[in-house]
Formats: sequence, structure tokens, C-alpha cells
Amino acid sequence: MIKKKDLSNEDKKVWEDFIKDPSNIYDKDQNIQKNIRKVRYKFDLHGFTLEEANNKVREILLFCIESRYKELLLITGKGIHSSNEKDAYVSKDFGKLKFSVPEFIKSNSDLNKSIISVNEADVKDGGEGAILIKLKNL
Repeated sequence: MIKKKDLSNEDKKVWEDFIKDPSNIYDKDQNIQKNIRKVRYKFDLHGFTLEEANNKVREILLFCIESRYKELLLITGKGIHSSNEKDAYVSKDFGKLKFSVPEFIKSNSDLNKSIISVNEADVKDGGEGAILIKLKNL
């Protein structure tokens, strides 16, 4: 590279103006930090009632969307120890978190617009006892 020995007055003025106000410099590090998405948030709903679980799921989903997570893994359990079968007024299936939580999410239009899919988790992540929610990149 060949260096200029003498700078023109115009070049000096441009450089001095640049040094006075470098606000138009692109900060690549700041942009990288902003665009990084976290992979997965995991939460265990064991012991929650249906109402408590639905409120907590709404709270967690909003947090995950705001925090830019790609996925949310909810551990619901399989409902094996549920006492809903003793209550004639409660549905055997929808009294269990593994069925009611996905229905709650699908029926909530505010939450649903930020979700790609709601599926049973892979066996390694909990299988029948867990729900994997994939979130849109907003």
C-alpha cells in the first residue's frame, strides 16, 4: 500500500469533520447483540392447577417472545396422578395440563399470533409429558 505523503486541504477538512461527529459509523457489535435469538426456555408446570398453569403459560410466553427465544418447552406431566377422574364435572382429558394448555394457547389470539407450532415434545425432551412451542421471529 502506498501512502500519500501530502494530504490535500480538502482531505484534511473531511477527516477533521469526521472526527468531530463520528455518529454515522456503523457499530457491528451492537447489531449482532440485538439479533441473537436464544434457543430454548424450559418451565415445569407440575403442581399447577389449570387456571394457575394457563396464567403462568401466558406470562412465560410473553417473556419468551420479548426475550427472543426460539422455543418454549413446557413440562406438563402425563396426567397419570391427576385426580380428575373422581370428579364427574371435569373432563378426563381437558382437566389435564397436557391437553388444556395447548387448547388455551390455540384459543388465545394474542398469544397465537406469535407462535409457529404447538406440539408434543420429542422423547428426549419429555415426550407425552411435555409440550414444545416454536415461536416466530418478530
